[in-house]
Amino acid sequence: MMTTTTTRTPPPRTARRRGLPLFLLLAYAGMWAAMAPLLADGYRRADAREEVGGLEQACIGAAMLTPALAALFVVRFLERRRGGVRDALALRWPRPWGRALRDCLLPVGVLGGLTAAVLALGALAGSYPFAGFGALDAGAVGSWAVQGVVGMVVSLPLFFGEELGWQGFLFPRLVDRKNTSAPLVRAYLLTGTAFALWHLPPLLMGGQYPGRPWYVAVPAFVVSCALVLPVFTWLRLRSGSVVPAVLAHTFASSMSVSMVREFAAPEAELDPLTMSLAGWPGWIVLGAFVAFLARTGRLRPSRYDRG
Repeated sequence: MMTTTTTRTPPPRTARRRGLPLFLLLAYAGMWAAMAPLLADGYRRADAREEVGGLEQACIGAAMLTPALAALFVVRFLERRRGGVRDALALRWPRPWGRALRDCLLPVGVLGGLTAAVLALGALAGSYPFAGFGALDAGAVGSWAVQGVVGMVVSLPLFFGEELGWQGFLFPRLVDRKNTSAPLVRAYLLTGTAFALWHLPPLLMGGQYPGRPWYVAVPAFVVSCALVLPVFTWLRLRSGSVVPAVLAHTFASSMSVSMVREFAAPEAELDPLTMSLAGWPGWIVLGAFVAFLARTGRLRPSRYDRG
C-alpha cells in the first residue's frame, strides 16, 4: 500500500499567479548575486578532478539557499499562509512514522543504483575509464564511502535550500490537480527547465561540465534536469515530504559525482558529458527509469492523494 498525503487547500489563484514569477525572480536574482564574486573574478573550472576553493564553496552555499528563501518569502507574505508554512512546502518527516526510515533510505538506494548503471553503461560503451575490480582497494573504497556519507550529512541544509524551492514550492503550484497528461508533463518540464536554468552562472564557469563551452553545457544540463527531476518528484510525492527529494538531490550532487572519480583509472581524463548522470549514459538510464515511473502511474500526484 502506498503512502498517501492529505490534499491541502491551495492558495488563492491570484496569489498563485503572482507568486510563481516572484519566486523565480527572487531565486534567480539570489543565484546571480551569490555567484557575482566568482563571475567578477573570472573563475573557470577546467578539470572534473579540480577541487573548489573556500570562496567558491561560500558562493555556492549561499546560492543554494536562495530557492528556499524565495519560497518562504512568497508563502509568508504573498500567499499569507502564516500558520502553515511547513505544510505549504511539505517540510515534514515522511508518514506514517514507521515508514520514515525506508522513505529516507530509498533515495540513496535508487540514486546509487542508477549511478552504478550509468557507470556500467559507460564502461561497456568505452566512454568511462573503469579502473577494473582488481584495482579497487577495499579499505580505500570504505574510507571514500564514510567520507561521502559525512559529506552528505554536512551538506543537507544546503540541499534543503534548493528542494524547498523546486519540490516544495514550484512543482506543486504548476500541477493541474485534474492530473491530465499534457498539463502534468508540462509541469515536469517547466520545473526541470527552471531548475536547470537557475544553474546558469555556474554552467558559464564550467561548474557541471568543465572544459565544455556554454552552448554545450546549458542544453546538456537542461536535458539532465528534465530527466532527473521526475525521480526527485516521485520520492517527494510517495512520501508526502520534501525530505526524500533532498536526500536524492544530495546523493546525486555529491556521492554520485564522486563515484565517477573513485572507480575510474587514476590518470584518466574525466568528462561528465560522457560518463555521469549528467551525461548521455545518464540520459539513457534516467530516461528508462522515468518511463517506468510514468508507465506505472507513479508520477501522478493523484495516486498519492486521499482526496
